[in-house]
Amino acid sequence: MTTSPSDPIVLSFHESLLRVSDVQLLQGPHWLNDQIISFYFEYLEKIKYKANQDMLFVSPEVTQCIKIVPEAEIGIFLSPLGAETKPFIFFPLNDNSTHRAGGSHWSLLVFSRPESAFFHFDSSASTNLPHCQQIVSKMKHFLGKPNALFKSVRCLQQSNSYDCGIHVLCMADNISDYINRFEIVEGAGPISHETISRKRGDLLKIISQLGGKTS
Repeated sequence: MTTSPSDPIVLSFHESLLRVSDVQLLQGPHWLNDQIISFYFEYLEKIKYKANQDMLFVSPEVTQCIKIVPEAEIGIFLSPLGAETKPFIFFPLNDNSTHRAGGSHWSLLVFSRPESAFFHFDSSASTNLPHCQQIVSKMKHFLGKPNALFKSVRCLQQSNSYDCGIHVLCMADNISDYINRFEIVEGAGPISHETISRKRGDLLKIISQLGGKTS
C-alpha cells in the first residue's frame, strides 16, 4: 500500500482504496472514477447484500479487462469470481477503449441467468451500446448462455454531463433490491431524480460510517 502526502488514503475497504481526491469527487459536480464505483460495488456485495450470494458485483477494472482481451482469455478474470454459476452479475461499463483508467461515460450491464438475458441500463440514450454489445458477445458462451437475450432497458436519463456514474450506482442499488425480493431483473422500477440528488451525500455518509474521513 503506497501513500502520498498530497493525496492521503482516507479509507481501505476490502479491495478498495479511497484517497482524498476520490472523496472530493463526491463533494461537487464531478464525474465518478473507477475507485468510487469499485468501492460502492464492494459495499453492496460485502455489506448491504452480504446474505445474498446470488449476486456478483464486478469491478470497473475487471469489466474493462474483459472488454479488451480476446474472448479466450476472459476466464482469467471471471473464473476466480465464480461467475460461471452466479445467477446475477453486475458490470459497470465504460466507453474507454484502453487498458488505462479513463473514459467519459458509465452505464450498467446486468446478467440474469434465471431470465437468460443481459440487461443494459444507459442514462445517456444508447451512448455505450457498442461497448456493451462487445462485452456481451464475449461472455455468452463463457457464462453458458449462448442464446441469451440482450435488452436495452429504458431508464432515467441524466440531466447533466457528469452524473452517469451516480446513475450507475443508483440503478445497481435499485436492481439489487429488486433481485433480492423477486429473483429477477425484468420489472425493476425506475429510479428518481431525488435518488440521484441524494446519492453523493449518501456515499459520503457510508464512507464516514466505515471509518473514512470525508472532510
